[in-house]
Amino acid sequence: MADKRNLIAVIGDEDTTTGLLLAGIGQINPETNEKNFFIYKDDKTTLEQISEKFDEYTTERSDIAILLINQHIADIIRSKIDNFVAPFPAILEIPSKDHPYDPEKDSVLKRVKKLFGE
Repeated sequence: MADKRNLIAVIGDEDTTTGLLLAGIGQINPETNEKNFFIYKDDKTTLEQISEKFDEYTTERSDIAILLINQHIADIIRSKIDNFVAPFPAILEIPSKDHPYDPEKDSVLKRVKKLFGE
């Protein structure tokens, strides 16, 4: 199963997603037209759209190994992220240009602290 997971997916703001696409992570499946990236736009992207993409990347697609998500977008669907326990895809929260990274909100670091009894 792990050999099929070879993509990195992104749910991010325009600047973050553009930078990652320029770095080469973009993939569009020619048969299904599925993308491995989703661009969040302030005041235009709904909670439902973010939630649908998160569900698609984490449960429906078996080719994604890592999901990168801007932390300020992850805050919008925090309960989904905190309740996601499957080993794949790994969910990594990243900062954006306009929103600094806050380690206290990061779901991975929360789990690590819990394991160490902090």
